[in-house]
Amino acid sequence: MISDSRTYVIAEIGINHNGDIDQALEMIRKSKEAGCDAVKFQKRTVDIVYSAEELARPRENVFGTTNGDLKRGLEFGKADYDRIDQLSKELGIDWFASPWDEGSVDFLLDYDTPYIKVASAMVTDRDFLEYCARSGRPLLVSTGMSDMAMVRSFVDVIERSGGEIACLYHCTSTYPTRDDEINLRGISTLKEAFPHLKIGFSGHEEGILPSVCAAALGACSIERHVTLDRSDWGSDQKASLEIPEVADMVAQIRRVEVVRGDGVLRFYEDEKPIAEKLRRKVTLQAA
Repeated sequence: MISDSRTYVIAEIGINHNGDIDQALEMIRKSKEAGCDAVKFQKRTVDIVYSAEELARPRENVFGTTNGDLKRGLEFGKADYDRIDQLSKELGIDWFASPWDEGSVDFLLDYDTPYIKVASAMVTDRDFLEYCARSGRPLLVSTGMSDMAMVRSFVDVIERSGGEIACLYHCTSTYPTRDDEINLRGISTLKEAFPHLKIGFSGHEEGILPSVCAAALGACSIERHVTLDRSDWGSDQKASLEIPEVADMVAQIRRVEVVRGDGVLRFYEDEKPIAEKLRRKVTLQAA
């Protein structure tokens, strides 16, 4: 669970499984081996999220010739999520998903997951926010495509509707995100604006440095898209980390947690022989 003492690392599998449940299960295994605390998926009721015109739009893909063929091919149903739920429990890794419509919220509530994730694309939909808030499930909320006024607005809607925001994520919704758009100081801005909330970072940048820096700046949760192979087909692959990079990121974040310390200045025992060797004399004592 998300806390202030240990960075909660989420591997967003999203739709990078490309509609293959066996690949999705392997990504869960690899994310666990890499040290992640959770994996995240995306859930849509295709005929509600997309218009008939959009679904009929020509689009050559591995599932057929229309955009609808692609969207339906990428979507997992109950039997698939039952397997995701079972494996995650066996491995001891959390799982949850970003619903894109109210029916998908209801679908996910049938599973004992710790959170519902509200994607950046959904934070301007008041009805959806209120529905999620009333679900009783703690919410993780991303702030991509939003300025501070918009963030204040959707936080207010969720909280006035009785929702619990377990973590608010600084986020930029470009894929991959350029360095000059990451703006990690936004983490501090959100901390100051919402002192009662935990603040995390959802990144889409290349490499791991910004995510490690986000942890050093106090982000209590880091979310990154993951993939087994960045050269695989799919819209999110190029903004994703491959598993060895994920493992490296987690290891660096765990080191950050140690070196960040607690801020109390100490005269360490290991320093005392050095002081005895290097200091000529002691004329100052602690007050």
